[in-house]
Amino acid sequence: MNKERKYLYGPVPSRRLGRSLGVDIVPAKICTLDCIYCQIGKTTNKTIERKKYLPAELIIEELSLALSQGLETDYITLAGSGEPTLNSELGKIIDEIKKITDIPVTIVTNGTLLYMKDVRDDCAKADVVLPSLDAGDEEAFLKINRPHPDISIEKLISGLCEFRKEYSGQIWLEVFLIESANSYPDQIAKIKAAIDRIQPDKVQLNTSVRPTTEENVKKLSADKLQEIANLIGPNCEVIADLTQSDNSDNKHKIASKQDEMIMETLFSMLKRRPCSLEDICSSMNMHRNVAIKYISELTKLNRIHSENIDGTKYFKAAIHIDS
Repeated sequence: MNKERKYLYGPVPSRRLGRSLGVDIVPAKICTLDCIYCQIGKTTNKTIERKKYLPAELIIEELSLALSQGLETDYITLAGSGEPTLNSELGKIIDEIKKITDIPVTIVTNGTLLYMKDVRDDCAKADVVLPSLDAGDEEAFLKINRPHPDISIEKLISGLCEFRKEYSGQIWLEVFLIESANSYPDQIAKIKAAIDRIQPDKVQLNTSVRPTTEENVKKLSADKLQEIANLIGPNCEVIADLTQSDNSDNKHKIASKQDEMIMETLFSMLKRRPCSLEDICSSMNMHRNVAIKYISELTKLNRIHSENIDGTKYFKAAIHIDS
């Protein structure tokens, strides 16, 4: 059996980035927040301490091997199981990635540590930075994001503002909207005021379409999301995948014929994020009938299970990622 990837997952389909190769640089679930909508689960170690959580050398070694084997992706994305800016070797990892490939590097971050100069310097090495802002005041921030006690909403917003002043690359700010939490007019007005301060290149609205940490997280409708996008401005777009495309006519073949490697790749992906059948087909470039075969095998082995969310079946790993 081929060795399971330890730090890489995907490429996974992303409405923001196309095909995105995820790179875990912090174990699950080490984060500065404990967001109620997180698809990975509850934070087990809420911290703001930066340290060498995972070794840069092994991460780069695994990435180099994958690239040498012909892996193709639109972006290499530092994200995944924890908050990537907590890894004190973030800057070194980006530098080493850029030595071995021209594929652009992105960081998906909650942005909470950008008040630190060393974090801003590390993030500035990336081609695109995708931070988050889900609240316009402290009350909503505490309710939705459940931050480390040393992090306030003003510290988050101020850090994003400082980063914008120093960083010439692209900033795509994600706002995760939840019905009856941060979608009221007063919250939207406060979020918009913060966005006007931050001045990101894009604002991207998301909502709950996958299994979340807390069960009472309610999604917004497509019409409501678009209404809010229109209020925020012309650089705002809706990225929530509220419809599932039919891939029944997908005639692409599986890139590899080695079933065990494909199953390990699929399992590795499902450890990081729940995926629908359509997600799996798109990410792994395979016909739905072939994907169903591998899903069935992993289910029989009790390695994955499924959960229905608003009529769509999502597949998840049956175990947590080892830390």
